[in-house]
Amino acid sequence: MVGEQRSLVNSAPGEPRTGANRLGNRAGPAEVHLNPFRLRYLLVGLGHLGGKRRRILGRACVATVDPENREADHRGIEQAPDAGYDAVILCVPNGEKLKLLRECLARRKHVLVEKPLVFPDLEIARSTAALASQSGCVWYTSYNHRFEPHIRLLKRKLDESTLGEIYHARIQYGNGTVRNWLGTWRESGYGVIEDLGSHLIDLAGYLFGIQDTRFRLVDARRLESKAYDYCLFATPDRRFFFECANIMWKNTFRVDVYGEKGSLHAAGLTKWGAATFELHRRVLPSGRPVETTDRIEMEDPTWELDIKEFERRVQEGHTSLDGDWRISSSLHRLAEQAARFAECRETE
Repeated sequence: MVGEQRSLVNSAPGEPRTGANRLGNRAGPAEVHLNPFRLRYLLVGLGHLGGKRRRILGRACVATVDPENREADHRGIEQAPDAGYDAVILCVPNGEKLKLLRECLARRKHVLVEKPLVFPDLEIARSTAALASQSGCVWYTSYNHRFEPHIRLLKRKLDESTLGEIYHARIQYGNGTVRNWLGTWRESGYGVIEDLGSHLIDLAGYLFGIQDTRFRLVDARRLESKAYDYCLFATPDRRFFFECANIMWKNTFRVDVYGEKGSLHAAGLTKWGAATFELHRRVLPSGRPVETTDRIEMEDPTWELDIKEFERRVQEGHTSLDGDWRISSSLHRLAEQAARFAECRETE
C-alpha cells in the first residue's frame, strides 16, 4: 500500500511508549516524575541550557553555581559543600569545561558535560581519564539528540538491515542564531564546526558506526560571524555528507539514508515541535516506493533520558573518553582544513 501511515516509534517489542501517535494526532504531554533521578546534582552555569537542566532535574538539583547570574546559590564550585551533592552538570562556555571538569574530578564528583568537550591533544585526554580513574568517578559528555525518538527508531532500522547495503546518507542541522552569537564567547573557537558539527560526528558514529576521524572538508565559511557559521564535510569515501550552519533561517534537522532496499528519512526535533519519520520501500525494477510515515509532537524527552544514561554510566564506571577524543580529533582536523580553505580564498 502506498502512503501507509502508522506509528513506527513503538514497534519494537518491550519498548516503552514514547508519546508518538498516528499521523495528524497530537501526543499528550510526557509523564511527569517527581524525581526520576538517583543522584544529587550541583548545576554549574545558569544560562539557557542550565535553566533547562534545572527544570528537568527538579528536586535532584540541590544547588546552582554561576559567577554572574544572581539567581544562583553560589558564585563558585568551592562555595558548595562537597558533602551536599554527588555529581556536577557543567553548562559553561567551551573554554572553561576542561578546567572545571578536572577540578570536579579532583573533588571526587561524577560530571555530566554539555557537548562538546574538546581535548587539545591525546595526552590531556588520557591524563583526564587517569584523574577520573584515581578519583573513582566518571564524566559523560551529553549528545542528547541520540535520544530523539525518531533517531532511535532510525538506529533500530539500520541495525535490522532494513535497507540492506547503505549506498549514501546525509545529515543536515541548522538554525538562524548567528546574530545571537555576535560579541559572545561563541564567536571564538571553531564556531558551528564544534557547536553543531560535534552532534553530527557523534551521530555518524551512533547511526553508521563511523569511527574514522579523517573527515574531508567540502566548504566552511565565516559569513556573518568571526567564527565559522557554515560547514559541509564528508567521509573520505564521500558516502556520508554532513552539513551544519547557523545561517539557516528556519530550524532544520534532517537525516536521509539510501540503501539497496529503500530509504529512511527523519526530519525535525521534538524541541521544535512536530518531527516526522518516513520509510520508503523500494519497488523493482522501478516505481513509486511504498511509504510508511510517522509523525510525533511531544515534550522533548531527550534531556531526561540523557541524565538517566549518565547515571547508568556512573553505575558502570564508563567515561566518555573514547567518544570525546574521536570527536575532538575530528574537529581539529576539520578546523585545520577550514583554516587552509580561508587562506586560499584570501590569496585568490
